[in-house]
Amino acid sequence: MKMRKVMLRSACAAVGAGALAWLAIAAGVGHGPADASAMKAIADEGPGYAIEDFGYPNADKILAERGITLKRGDGHIMLADCGSATDLMEIWSRANEKICFRVSGNTGYLTMEIPAVFAVKGNSYSAQVDMKTGTEQKTFDVNKNAWTPVGESADEQGRDFMLMEIRTSK
Repeated sequence: MKMRKVMLRSACAAVGAGALAWLAIAAGVGHGPADASAMKAIADEGPGYAIEDFGYPNADKILAERGITLKRGDGHIMLADCGSATDLMEIWSRANEKICFRVSGNTGYLTMEIPAVFAVKGNSYSAQVDMKTGTEQKTFDVNKNAWTPVGESADEQGRDFMLMEIRTSK
């Protein structure tokens, strides 16, 4: 019997506390409609969305250190240290000497601006490079695992060409 009284008192106290809490929330405990709109505005903001823009990571640092403008890509063609691995694609430029790229995946693309490119050494991937001189654009197929003359080396007038894009496929 004594245990029953203790349980009944505890249950009544819990119900009473719950009722008081519910009343306090419903009444707003002194907070008016301004607080509700502030809470709604914060809730509507929510977390932002992560949108991939395919911008090349650390492009500003690479431009400052190496004079190469790397713009956008799918992550399958990445700048590499020329001595770091085999099967790298090599870009030869009068402005920047040798620049190497590691290629992965089934397909890849990278847009950039590398001036005065005159040769590309392909790797085990099929590749094409888009180049520009003035308003004229040319696409060159790059030989697998061999040197391909591009830009001024392949131009009858010997004009400087800027490398604009690399596309690769397995």
